[in-house]
Amino acid sequence: MIDRQTLGPLPDKPHTVFRDPKGKLLYEEMFTRGGFSGAFSYFYHLYPVMPHREVEASGRGFPIAIAEESASSPLERRLYISDKLAPGATPFEARTPLLTNADVSIYLVRATKSDDAYFANGDGDELWFIHEGDAELESPCGMLDVKAGDYVWLPKSLVHRWHVKGPELRAMIFEAHGGVHVPEQFRNPVGQLQMDAPYTHRDFVRPTKPIATFDGPLAGPNELFVKKRNRFTRYVLANPPMDVVGWDGFVYPWAFAIEKYQAKTGLVHLPPTIHTTFAARGMVVCSFVPRVTDTHPNAIPCPYPHSSVDCDEMIFYLKGNFTSRKGVGPGAISLHPAGIAHGPHPGAYEGSIGSKRTDELAVMIDATLPLLPTKQAKAIEDVRYHASWS
Repeated sequence: MIDRQTLGPLPDKPHTVFRDPKGKLLYEEMFTRGGFSGAFSYFYHLYPVMPHREVEASGRGFPIAIAEESASSPLERRLYISDKLAPGATPFEARTPLLTNADVSIYLVRATKSDDAYFANGDGDELWFIHEGDAELESPCGMLDVKAGDYVWLPKSLVHRWHVKGPELRAMIFEAHGGVHVPEQFRNPVGQLQMDAPYTHRDFVRPTKPIATFDGPLAGPNELFVKKRNRFTRYVLANPPMDVVGWDGFVYPWAFAIEKYQAKTGLVHLPPTIHTTFAARGMVVCSFVPRVTDTHPNAIPCPYPHSSVDCDEMIFYLKGNFTSRKGVGPGAISLHPAGIAHGPHPGAYEGSIGSKRTDELAVMIDATLPLLPTKQAKAIEDVRYHASWS
């Protein structure tokens, strides 16, 4: 939740009569978080939102993230190569589970077709990072333009579908079971982003317009798939879901370009917490962007070897020269589990001395519960990675 937005016509006061120009009563929906005490939005529909013509358990969906014991034993640093995944299907279904714990499940997407049905994830917020390709996200809040390099936040249980532009959409999804939010230290007492926060309100892209008008809803499929407790249910809708003519509130999807992140630089190497971008229960999401390195004449800009005994670390490498890693290219994903020291490859620590800039681009998460690989992760692992420090 970034700030309050208002789009389209609204009644003067919530929970009061609101009619279209012909006198037809519109239907208010409260989209709430934290019961009725958290952030919320008002949606004003042309039709009632509750009726369904059909409801059934569905076999359609995507593989659920399930930990595979043999994929995490023995305890090693691991590297996964996302290029090994085959492209195909829609963003709803083209999801490969990679890592999971009680707080987050991480999926990789290589989609080549637009969604042909609506989807709502009742198991958590989705934070997407778009690795390659452009898309448009359709939701009751309007159309949101999305491009490579964007984070995209999708609130829990929001009905939506993706329109893929171009041959392929590649992404990583964090399904955050406890929600995703802006870190509290970035806000002042009234909720405004502080002047020393790593981004501003202007950096976030919101939906451009309401999805419907008084003349009618946006045409679309009548199927909705809902994921809850890792099960999929299919609904055939009696009314079009994209019939919202106006909305108001704090809960809506947004996009944030990673290269708008304002990196900090110190006299000597600062801990990775300075790269924190978003927070969630049990984890933080960090952005490594091109930046000036440390300014002390004897600084060692390369990350120091460290034993972070309470966090598992995952890094999704995007582009640039990764000073701490050899043989790691765009699309690779490293997993460094707590309990074993990790740091730069041999030669990288000393070799970084005297450097003034880094052009690396990467997304990292630190998780307090172990990030457990799936059988799908094991299938794309580079088993030589742990030995590369020898």
